[in-house]
Amino acid sequence: MINEYQIRVEPHNAVNEQAIKRYIAQAKGFDARTIKGIRVLRRSIDARQRTIYVNLTIRVFINEEPPANEYVSREYGNVENQRKVIVVGAGPAGLFAALKLIELRLRPIVVERGKDVRTRKLDVAAISREHKVNSESNYCFGEGGAGAYSDGKLYTRSKKRGNIEGILNVFCQHGASTSILSDAHPHIGTDKLPRVIENMRKRIIECGGEVHFETRMEEILLANGKVCGIRTDKGEIAADAVILATGHSARDVYRSLHDSNIAIEAKGIAVGVRLEHPSELIDRIQYHNPHGRGKYLPAAEYSYTAQVEERGVYSFCMCPGGVVIPSATANNQLLVNGMSPSNRGGRWSNSGMVVQINSDDLAHPDLQIDCEDCMVVAPDSPLRVMAFQESLERLCWVMGNRRQSAPAQRMADFVKGKLSYDLPSSSYAPGLISSPMHFWMPKFISGRLRKGFEQFGRSARGFLTNEATLIGVETRTSAPVRILRNNDTLQHVEIAGLFPCGEGAGYAGGIVSAAVDGERCAESVAAYYNA
Repeated sequence: MINEYQIRVEPHNAVNEQAIKRYIAQAKGFDARTIKGIRVLRRSIDARQRTIYVNLTIRVFINEEPPANEYVSREYGNVENQRKVIVVGAGPAGLFAALKLIELRLRPIVVERGKDVRTRKLDVAAISREHKVNSESNYCFGEGGAGAYSDGKLYTRSKKRGNIEGILNVFCQHGASTSILSDAHPHIGTDKLPRVIENMRKRIIECGGEVHFETRMEEILLANGKVCGIRTDKGEIAADAVILATGHSARDVYRSLHDSNIAIEAKGIAVGVRLEHPSELIDRIQYHNPHGRGKYLPAAEYSYTAQVEERGVYSFCMCPGGVVIPSATANNQLLVNGMSPSNRGGRWSNSGMVVQINSDDLAHPDLQIDCEDCMVVAPDSPLRVMAFQESLERLCWVMGNRRQSAPAQRMADFVKGKLSYDLPSSSYAPGLISSPMHFWMPKFISGRLRKGFEQFGRSARGFLTNEATLIGVETRTSAPVRILRNNDTLQHVEIAGLFPCGEGAGYAGGIVSAAVDGERCAESVAAYYNA
């Protein structure tokens, strides 16, 4: 017999399968010996009141053995002699597009400008140790994309775009913990995600696909308005379809598309800072307990949002027990991101704190930036948001003494407009420099952040504090450009066989939504080939 229950329990009753089993046997009057297994279908924490509860949806197997796998496997056959499809980029959009192509009996040829996910670690480490950025291998470029070393969060609000559960099952099939199938905010962890990515790559190759690292696309080849392949720095590759999944930081791709008169448009982004608190402080605030999270609760998360002067101010990509990382893709820029290991056990918790910026806002006088070698474009250029983004990163690099040492300021000092004469300890490995961020950041951003922080401080006592540090700047929340495509066929509006895909094309916002879009593009390629 299989029964499903929704229960609401205190944390000690939800810590593991045995604890849940004991609770359900007592609550429902079962003999615990008859319960052969339990599957947690949904798990979330309710921390709204003083007493914390865990909400569980569980499947109980009574006198019946549970299935061996908690996930649904997909079948991947050999496609060595099948029709080719070029996939540009080995981030989540590209990898899931490639796997779906194999399911659809097509042969993916994956081209990735960066290195494989393991070798990439050496270049990532050099940013903190030597303050040197490899423009082809960094936190944004390389196998796994920007998400590989920035937390592995799998939460998405894009429920209508595709099969979210299917995406999570594919992750599990390639080595991710099955806990992601039940957690309300699933998370693989920066320490675990590389192995999963490697397994996906091995699957692609075993099935007859190809994966080429350190191979940068330089041009999309066209004939009579249709794709016929790509030119890379290693030579040409012929194919009748290209899935373009290059990620939100491939500025050379955006420039190339613009120079080739391929239709793109400017897209709004969100810009701000990384805000870092001691994780114990966030635990005390979120769990309403002076002793923090205790023995049975995970590191606390938060989500804040406000409207300030007709623009959204909100937390973004919250990393409990995580670290702040340098995410530049060139040596003359400075920007930051956050990540967490799977256990989220670090001393600090951080989050992006950003302000919504629309493409039309850039004419506002409070968003003007004067920096060395800033990219200059026409006010109506589709690259204008990218130019602003790049200019702010260069200004931040100057404020960091032209190194990867990040400008920083205590949170309460920022709100009061005061210089911080010293800074708290931080997870940011390249080091911090005390800087008057309230003064040099564009007032359009800094003014709204200050008012947003005041609102968040009123809603969560202790959140607005000088124990917290602002670290600059957070700019790559999403792509600054959208590559225009047909909503039905997912092909570019002007070029047959070109499928703009994922976050870099402006159609996703995170690992899962990018993966979903990758699968959709693969399905559209199959339809294009069969037409």
